[in-house]
Amino acid sequence: MAAQHPAGQGAPLLDHLPHAQDASDAIAGRDRTPILALFAADTISVVGNAIALVAIPWFVLQSTGSAALTGVAAFFTWLPVAISAFFGGPLVDRLGFRRTSVAADLASAGAVAAIPALELAGGIELWQLFALVFLGALLDAPGTTARRALIPDLAQLAQMRLERATSVTQIIRNVAIMVGAPLAGVLVATVGATTALWIDAASFVVSAAIVRAFVPGARRSAPAAQRRYLDDLREGIRLTWGDPFIRAVVLTVLLTHVLDAPLSPVLLPVFVDQAFGSAEHLGLLLGAFGAAALAAGAAFAAIGHRLPRRLTFVLCFIVVSVPYLVLATTPSFPLTLAAIVLFGVATAPINPILNTVGYERIPAEARGRVLGTITAGAFSAIPLGMLVGGVVVETLGIGGTLLAIGVCYLAVTSYGLVNPAFRVMDAAPAVRDEPGS
Repeated sequence: MAAQHPAGQGAPLLDHLPHAQDASDAIAGRDRTPILALFAADTISVVGNAIALVAIPWFVLQSTGSAALTGVAAFFTWLPVAISAFFGGPLVDRLGFRRTSVAADLASAGAVAAIPALELAGGIELWQLFALVFLGALLDAPGTTARRALIPDLAQLAQMRLERATSVTQIIRNVAIMVGAPLAGVLVATVGATTALWIDAASFVVSAAIVRAFVPGARRSAPAAQRRYLDDLREGIRLTWGDPFIRAVVLTVLLTHVLDAPLSPVLLPVFVDQAFGSAEHLGLLLGAFGAAALAAGAAFAAIGHRLPRRLTFVLCFIVVSVPYLVLATTPSFPLTLAAIVLFGVATAPINPILNTVGYERIPAEARGRVLGTITAGAFSAIPLGMLVGGVVVETLGIGGTLLAIGVCYLAVTSYGLVNPAFRVMDAAPAVRDEPGS
């Protein structure tokens, strides 16, 4: 159960995938059914996660009145993501991507469903909620990685541009926020946060069923299956740190994740509670973010392959700092809405660009190991950022916290204009042999 960050953090930094030779053997010519099924499964699952994005922080905040405890809940959401991404990468390669996706979704459904079940049974304690949030995220992360691992090969089967396929995955997350967040706000206000989580649990079951029925499995090569687990982990670290571009991306995103990790689970709930006082406003703001990011993502999917990657990436990253500075002034709701819309537009191209370049640079046979290492490295600071975010809000206030984050974010992202490692974004993609060839 990995609640999605408004800026798209819920998705791994660089998506990952294995061999889809079985798919190409089984399906001749252009076939869009597998990738469309994968997109549908991801949409359903992420809509459920968007509901949790509102329901869980609001439950904790209203139950305790503490921004710090709200940050603790977010901490237990993201800590296992970094852990399972790193240690689960080799396992995803070995078990198979479809099998991992289905198993992880079903296990996560059980963890999520336990929250409202305990509430109905007599009330859920905070420690129980934190434990279930931790377990759900621990189980969900490998499944999310496995689904994304299928994208490049399924895109090839569908004869779809890789830039377009990665943009669609980002659009899916924005649609999920746009639909799921307002729905969650209404559900929380009418039937309660724990009841809304039943829908989240159901979404995992439906996602698993779609992947199992319509997405072809991948054949693992014998050498990969025979490698030692620790050797796979070491190889992931070596390939990640040895590539200057990937190393620079991981370090940059790690820093920005420290800064923006508390936004959706801590800062926005506290900001909305103080400024407007209702979960409906929080759902509307997150929905507006999703709508703006959807429109910008659709535009990038259509023309993104024509834009200069490095300049687009860096400028969009810099613009992300502006909404923090605007919200620090505690503006009216219309101006707050405008800032969130700008946030959505600026974030839309960032992940598709990183995902596309990553697919081009990472050897197909090592995607699981490398992308697990990348995700763990980039996301390792998120739990700390969420935990510290609530404490900082209680120390500096919501306005001071947003101002400090905005200034730091601008400083970190502006360095991208002169960072030489990012120049490879504009280079022609390397030609790699297809898996199994």
